[in-house]
Amino acid sequence: MILGSGKFTYKVAEVWGKLPAGWQWGWIPAVACDSQNRVYVYSRSDHGLVIFDRDGNFLEEWGADILRDAHGIYIDAEDNVFCTEHSTHCVYKFNRHGELVMTLGTPGVPAERDSDPFNLPTDLAIASTGEFFVSDGYGNKRVHKFSPEGELLLSWGESGDGLGQFALPHCVRVDKYDRVWVCDRENDRIQIFDTGGNFLTEWPGLRHPDTIFFDPNEDVVYIAEMERQVSIYTLGGELITRWGGGRESDRPGEFLAYPHGIWMDSHGDLYVGEVGLDGRIQKFVRQ
Repeated sequence: MILGSGKFTYKVAEVWGKLPAGWQWGWIPAVACDSQNRVYVYSRSDHGLVIFDRDGNFLEEWGADILRDAHGIYIDAEDNVFCTEHSTHCVYKFNRHGELVMTLGTPGVPAERDSDPFNLPTDLAIASTGEFFVSDGYGNKRVHKFSPEGELLLSWGESGDGLGQFALPHCVRVDKYDRVWVCDRENDRIQIFDTGGNFLTEWPGLRHPDTIFFDPNEDVVYIAEMERQVSIYTLGGELITRWGGGRESDRPGEFLAYPHGIWMDSHGDLYVGEVGLDGRIQKFVRQ
């Protein structure tokens, strides 16, 4: 099946991702690629973080004794892997060898105050300065900014639908202009801030945006929307193409469950993880 349009046309790689015998997919909230185009699939299953080559061949598993409840994943320029755990209220940083090098939060213990991290956090992103941002999330309605060493520098946000307020800050990403994008999912919008937490603008009218990914080579953003569609926009807000159509479908390239995680490899191929039902990951090969 061919999807998209123009230079953003894709072919579905059917049945991508070969699990070892006896393993099963769970919900797949997050997916990311490293500099070698290895694909990290972060799922709610007995094997939470599983790594494949770009052809879908199994390579290895990480963090089996640590990871419990997948939600967000982010891989930085040095191939450090940040896993944001939902119900355990933690962010874990692994180096490129799979060794745990940092833990933010206390496993299993939510923050006592709304102003403090974390209470059901959702995702993480890194600015050009090395400072990182965590969306926090289902319990809190805030974004936290940390130094590269993990020191809390700043927090902003509160519950609501006004500017700078969140119904559910579900994902945070930082574009190449160091603007902080927050998927305010239940308000059907993305809000954009500077790195000091000052509101810049918003993109309303989206369909429950779950996660976004910025093209490193073009001013383009890819959006996984919970209403069973993927959309591609310019950074100026112009829709380039989309597919999925908001309807439940088990056809390859469409969505039976809910698109939740999205990432692109260096070839321009997209990987989309779904939650709901049994979970699924699909690969869209750029033509």
